[in-house]
Amino acid sequence: MSGAIGQLAVGVDPIGSTPFDYTPTLLSQYANSPTLLALIQSFAESVDPTTDIDNFYDYVWNIDSAVGFGLDIWGRIVGVSRVYPITDATYFGFEESTTAVGFGQGVFWSGGLLTSNFALSDDAYRRLILAKALTNICDGSIPSINQLLRNMFPNRGNAYVVDNQDMTLTYRFDFSLSPVDLTIVQNSGVLPQPNGVTINIRHL
Repeated sequence: MSGAIGQLAVGVDPIGSTPFDYTPTLLSQYANSPTLLALIQSFAESVDPTTDIDNFYDYVWNIDSAVGFGLDIWGRIVGVSRVYPITDATYFGFEESTTAVGFGQGVFWSGGLLTSNFALSDDAYRRLILAKALTNICDGSIPSINQLLRNMFPNRGNAYVVDNQDMTLTYRFDFSLSPVDLTIVQNSGVLPQPNGVTINIRHL
């Protein structure tokens, strides 16, 4: 079924969209009172929660169609943020830094603010949430991490992890990472980092 979760269609009440049937709750002496029936009918239509339940399922509960605050809730559940500080410029530094560059490539830091906050779009945040959910149950093996990288950067090129056999791992990307991509890779906590293992990032 297209647009379905299992056997349940997205946005369709599995029980049916028929409003709650109040007639069995009426006492027999009021069952034929047109005034009372009109009042109850009007009230039942006003408080019918079917539309609200459908909207909650589509915009919050279903990760594939959730938006805005619904995704923010999912982010808190799996433990990943929507907003990240992005470095404003490239500065001179040494190899201990993962973001600094060498002579002739960057400028000296002036002492001002280096970052500004960047909020991910719904689509990017959804992909990050799903990746973090996979990280939470990942066994830490090379195949699992490679699958995680493919999910995070679909249709971008090769992305894989290399065990350097010296207590270091290298995440390699055969494509260029934008400042946002690099920040997510380094700061989101989505990519596994075993205790005592140094992580290196290599990209074009």
